[in-house]
Amino acid sequence: MQYRLSLDEMRFGRASRMDDSHDIRATLPSKTPPRCSGSRALSMAEAKPTKPLFSKILWPSATLLTISPVLAIYGAMTTPLYTRTLVLSTVFYVISMLGITAGCHRLYAHRSYVASRPLEVFLNLAAASAAQGSSYWWARSHRSHHRYTDTDLDPYSAQRGLLWSHLGWMFIKADTKPGPADISDLRNNPILQWQQRWYWPLMLTFGYIVPTAIAGLFWNDWRGGFFYASIMRTTIAHHCTFCINSLAHWLGEHKFDDKHTPRDHVITALITMGEGYHNFHHQYPIDYRNAIKWWQYDPTKWFIGLCGMLGLASNLHTFPDNEIKKGVFTMQMKRLKASQDVIEWPIDSNELPVVEWDEYVGQAKEHPLILVAGFIHDVADFVDKHPGGRALLNAYIGKDATAAFCGGVYEHSNAAHNMLSMMRAGVLLGGVEHVQVIPPSQKLMIVQNGPEAEIRNEETCFLGIRKIQAGIRGMT
Repeated sequence: MQYRLSLDEMRFGRASRMDDSHDIRATLPSKTPPRCSGSRALSMAEAKPTKPLFSKILWPSATLLTISPVLAIYGAMTTPLYTRTLVLSTVFYVISMLGITAGCHRLYAHRSYVASRPLEVFLNLAAASAAQGSSYWWARSHRSHHRYTDTDLDPYSAQRGLLWSHLGWMFIKADTKPGPADISDLRNNPILQWQQRWYWPLMLTFGYIVPTAIAGLFWNDWRGGFFYASIMRTTIAHHCTFCINSLAHWLGEHKFDDKHTPRDHVITALITMGEGYHNFHHQYPIDYRNAIKWWQYDPTKWFIGLCGMLGLASNLHTFPDNEIKKGVFTMQMKRLKASQDVIEWPIDSNELPVVEWDEYVGQAKEHPLILVAGFIHDVADFVDKHPGGRALLNAYIGKDATAAFCGGVYEHSNAAHNMLSMMRAGVLLGGVEHVQVIPPSQKLMIVQNGPEAEIRNEETCFLGIRKIQAGIRGMT
């Protein structure tokens, strides 16, 4: 046993143990909970020397995950499926998945609600029937996944590929240990430790013996009970659960944040008992919900909510709605910003030449120029396209058409204002200080804030001041 001091422990002068060994990806748990050997920061992750692939295979989990689907296929080819056995298999599948999603995941990995003692016992037995490792191991792995998402310390990082995050991490031992996570609450939970201690007997009993016995004793379908209600059911539950690590990081949208790989998609939700709204979950992991809309498919949320109504669960945590809306708003703005960036916008006033009135009038005699709201516009390509006719536009060449354009003659549309702004050719010295007309399309433009944006704004203002000063010097 090793002890290391964290920052808080240095302050208060005491050492604590954290689990960072986590070398139990196989379904075989130890007799006692794995003890931890010291936490390290992300930057201190140690890569193990490269070993031959054969020596890195995790044989217990690799064997189970290989034999199970082979037996399931063999059983489906040789055993008739009766309606009662199908119903039994479906019921056990739902129970097994709830043991994982409502138990290992939302209760133990994320502490999103508090379960009563009877509910905890049920969830641990249900999780054992899923044959995916003890609830203790499952929750510990998942905490590392959330703390180090998409990094080398993430045990099933999506950055290593879809196959790795789905199955590979349980077949091959990674060169880097999963990152440390605080599991003191898991170590101190007596029901969790009881399931960890008796995992193998519980898994064999509720995962294979009980469903086989029910089908055999009640309607004499021993083979169907074994191959369908036991083997095929656990195989399907395995891969549906694995889709939380793989498909939910690959298929769908980033509705709340795009910093990491988790995504939201209804197909993944259907496969995983509601865990497919994974982008929301990674942003607000303490929320007992994955789906926040009433019409979204999340049976795990409904189950936990029902348990709350029956008094079997309490303290159902939900993230503040205002903060959730911020996430949605941020992503909406990012998408709009991406659309905005591919649109051609008017030349900024700071990039246009500053022109005196006399110079403007003189140039307008040689080229069709019109002044509107302090900006000089080149209308040569638009004279023949003006809806009001060429004569009306020619009447204002070399003049100030601000009043006429802004309602004096006709209240021009938003499209007219937007199009006019694209014809800017110069700025009248002293003109834009008195009249401010912003094209409608630019009134709600998204401006990205931050150090780089501030520098660009300062540079733009500086260039604008220099141009105006140059114009004033030209006058004198």
